[in-house]
Amino acid sequence: MANGKPSRRSHKLCCGVTATFLVIFVIVIITLFFTIFKPKDPKISLYPEGIKNIDFSALTPNVTLSLGTVVAIENPNYGSFKYKNTTSYVTYHGEVVGEAPIEQRYVPARHKLNITTSVELKAGKLLINPHLLSDFAGGSLNLTSTAVLPGKVIVLNIFKFHATVYNSCNISVFISPQKVESMCKTKLKL
Repeated sequence: MANGKPSRRSHKLCCGVTATFLVIFVIVIITLFFTIFKPKDPKISLYPEGIKNIDFSALTPNVTLSLGTVVAIENPNYGSFKYKNTTSYVTYHGEVVGEAPIEQRYVPARHKLNITTSVELKAGKLLINPHLLSDFAGGSLNLTSTAVLPGKVIVLNIFKFHATVYNSCNISVFISPQKVESMCKTKLKL
């Protein structure tokens, strides 16, 4: 060190050490993003309630059935998800026969959340469907519920990404005994 100035050698050493730490930091961040922080699809399950109280023989075209439903969401990610108000549509052989409002919510990272909603099924649309009698005679009605949840993924309260969750559930309503089974597929897109 001459005249109080650092030598070229110490300057090069400092730059080399800084560059090495920067490269290591970038490699660690990229590795974490593609392993631990890699987005996973959430798990969504439907639990319709009140199906046991329906008298299928008493349905008329003007009746609207209101079925309470619990939607269970499991977020396996290290990022939370905040979605906006949306609507789930219930179809029967391609025809929309019901709707369920889904209010905006915040789903914390690595957390489970139960949401209660009400599905409004229009009996008239079911009764005019040409497949109803054969499905009824077969002992079950097969419905499909679809929902699109637009929102934001928040990782470490620093990084925010726009994301959309696409959900599709196959719902089997068994006539006797009156019970419901559902199987859902969910996809998260950033």
